[in-house]
Amino acid sequence: MTKLIEKAAVGDAEAFIELIRQLESSLHFMAKSILSKDEDVADALQETILKAFKAIPSLREPKYFKTWIFRILINECHNLIAKRSNSVAYAEVPPIPSSSDDYEKVDLREAVDRLDEPQRIVVILHYLEDLPLRQVAKVLDISESAVKMRLSRARDTLYQALTSRQERKMNYGSI
Repeated sequence: MTKLIEKAAVGDAEAFIELIRQLESSLHFMAKSILSKDEDVADALQETILKAFKAIPSLREPKYFKTWIFRILINECHNLIAKRSNSVAYAEVPPIPSSSDDYEKVDLREAVDRLDEPQRIVVILHYLEDLPLRQVAKVLDISESAVKMRLSRARDTLYQALTSRQERKMNYGSI
């Protein structure tokens, strides 16, 4: 990935396109976790890609490309929320229960979606995108200890949500 970043930084459009293809699903997943409307997600992704393409020559450390582009995306998502007074932040949308209780991944995904935005973002960046705590802190412009605290609270919330759901399943099964 470093070679692609270096090529893109000197103006290689094909290298930049390949970088975006590699991160496309991760970027979409992050935008979707912040924004509720698919068209807002598309707008945020489009603006992020455009800004990243224009600014990649100024990226000093290629190893921080992923952190850098996630920071741009999160800023774009928040800008869209601020600009569109009629849009609703994802955290305000009531969760839709899954009809497929057989899949633990669906349960976990729903539980992550129900976290408040600051906790949800650190969980996604750290656990799903494999960013180290230091990079998560840089992306969110907060301290590492704040990241650790949000992760700790998120784990506690997820544990409670998943264990109570498991208990409800066991109770329904014995009826």
